[in-house]
Amino acid sequence: MNRRRFLSVAASAIGSAVAPVRAGQRTAAVATGDSARSWLTRLPKVELHLHIEGAIPKAALWKLVAKYGGDPNVPTFEAFERRFEYRGLQQFFQTFDWATSFLREPEDFTFVGQEIGRDLARQNIRYVEAHFSPTVFRQRLPPQPIAQALRKGLDATPSVDVRLIAELGRNLGPAGAMRTLDQVAELRELKIVGIGLGGFEPQYPNELFGAVYQRARGLGFRTTAHAGESAGAPSVWGAIRTLRTDRIGHATRAIEDPELVRHLAEQRIPLELCPLSNVRTAVVTSVANHPLRRYFDAGIPVSLNTDDPLFFGNTLVDEMAAAQQAHGFTRDDAKRLVVSAVEMSWLTAGAKAALLKQFRGTSVWNEVA
Repeated sequence: MNRRRFLSVAASAIGSAVAPVRAGQRTAAVATGDSARSWLTRLPKVELHLHIEGAIPKAALWKLVAKYGGDPNVPTFEAFERRFEYRGLQQFFQTFDWATSFLREPEDFTFVGQEIGRDLARQNIRYVEAHFSPTVFRQRLPPQPIAQALRKGLDATPSVDVRLIAELGRNLGPAGAMRTLDQVAELRELKIVGIGLGGFEPQYPNELFGAVYQRARGLGFRTTAHAGESAGAPSVWGAIRTLRTDRIGHATRAIEDPELVRHLAEQRIPLELCPLSNVRTAVVTSVANHPLRRYFDAGIPVSLNTDDPLFFGNTLVDEMAAAQQAHGFTRDDAKRLVVSAVEMSWLTAGAKAALLKQFRGTSVWNEVA
């Protein structure tokens, strides 16, 4: 999700109308039936585009609000939930800043790490590469205690392997991104496996950060970047030609350039897709209009992801169910998406093979519809 671009939200993830809904409320339209959702829930899954700050379970954030004395504007949990109703860009800014303001001490990051890990385990998500944004908290804490505390919390759920991607902060410019890179370079033992770049693409285009990404590769980091979300196909070209990223986040608007789509397919450049996020930020009007199916059929490696479930109220099952309903994805297609996510991951070849063997050995993987 672009941290500084939230336009409007969709009343239906499948339909074409765009209207405000409560972000934290499940969108019934994505359900394909109890049996289908049960199978998707039991299916072992992988997520590659998840923001830690946007993945905190609501109950956990509510506890942090209480820890710091509450907020007179949200005296009850019902009022707290209404805090996640968005009516425009400025209100979303305020909500994001308000929510992250309750992460103040290293212990808070350990706590949310534990709660996020448990939530992922409940969804049967086995492996995750999750973004965290140390620059958001730079006035309160440096990256090291944040990463250490997150690692302690995430490791409390051993059934889920969570690796971290450090968001460098596009909106701080290349100098700020380079400073953040230098800080996180010392923390790789905390399973920080890569770097990412979120933020407002039109004002801070990918072409500004070529030297930062070159240095990141030299330090041994894998790379991804948000592109083609708040800017068009040229932003995706910038991620390919200048940043030379291993993967690209969103790339929703790459579909506007047929040559780019062919290039993504021919070079097998992996895309981290977030359809429900793109609907609810009005990048597309509906899941049916999202290019997921066209990318998938073109042979581009793609994965499905939730982006910021705290703010959008979605789960990975919701994403997969939406793909089934809007694009006719079958169970075999769903398994292909899981395999694609494993293959797109930054695990070693041996670890990928072991994970796929584990997944394919489950009863649900071999279950006949």
